[in-house]
Amino acid sequence: MIGDVLTSSILFEALRLKYPKAQLDYLINEHTFPVVENNTFIDHFIFFTKEVESSKKALFRFAKTIKYKKYDIVIDVYSKLSSNLISFLSGAKTRISYHKYYTSLFYHHNIKRAKEKNAKAGLAIVNRMKLLEPLGIEATFIKPKIYLTEQEVADGRRFLVNHHLDLSKPLYMISVLGSGIKKTYPFSYMAQVIDTVVEETAGQILFNYIPKQEAEAKSIFNLCKPDTQKNILFDVFGKSLRAFLAITHHCNAIIGNEGGAINMSKALDIKTFAIFSPWIDKATWNLFENENNVSVHLKDFKPELYTKAEKQYKNQAVVLYEKFKPQLFTSKLKAFLK
Repeated sequence: MIGDVLTSSILFEALRLKYPKAQLDYLINEHTFPVVENNTFIDHFIFFTKEVESSKKALFRFAKTIKYKKYDIVIDVYSKLSSNLISFLSGAKTRISYHKYYTSLFYHHNIKRAKEKNAKAGLAIVNRMKLLEPLGIEATFIKPKIYLTEQEVADGRRFLVNHHLDLSKPLYMISVLGSGIKKTYPFSYMAQVIDTVVEETAGQILFNYIPKQEAEAKSIFNLCKPDTQKNILFDVFGKSLRAFLAITHHCNAIIGNEGGAINMSKALDIKTFAIFSPWIDKATWNLFENENNVSVHLKDFKPELYTKAEKQYKNQAVVLYEKFKPQLFTSKLKAFLK
């Protein structure tokens, strides 16, 4: 996923400090490339395509191409069946991944994940940095970064101005939809959140969605108050991931569903207000939380609903979302907006 690829890119900055002359390559899903494009710490990108993903023969052929590169070290952050196979067949002298009893034979170092919360970085950062311990690299809290060119920033500004946005007034990106229903705040609740943003700031509102999500995004638009709708520029959105990033660069903040858009905005140093899905572990993904990066989770307000780990509630996500009413965190949202 985009958020995983972006977050894992911090390893390259740490590796470059330790091995300034090393060749550092990144094997990623093809569609995630835009979030690591122009990262100067990475020498080469290797793309895991849909063809390789859907065919065992293609996967084995792909793994052989990795073997021929004769890597000294392979670090498997993904730690799933496909990456287990690629890592093992690479023949690298040092193979590192997370500890799982059924894959431990594939790796020379099996790192156990930290479970204690880290107030500064979030467990997603802490555990990625732990993968570098076998290489003698101490954990440092490196923040993921996205590298836009000056031209992209200028193009983003021009795009907004050409669509009649006033960049002297507040501008907010709304992450209106998650990657699926189990990661999407209920439409009527999201509309109330957007109403609050406009009532408090009189800000201009952009929606983050892709063309195939237009009908769902429009449903949320229609649930907003008429006065709110006047401030929403529904048809102004980036038609590519890099275009979205260039537009978001000019926003005062992004507000909405926790996920890739929130993580990308943090990497652009844009303020964020994230609404977590009830089944996602906030301690892992509330990266670098502070007054500029705020998040809310149902567990923050109704801890009595949780008697086991959050991920075990995935199938109950929709029911739990109904209990996560905007009124629970309205005061926190208003404080963030101020």
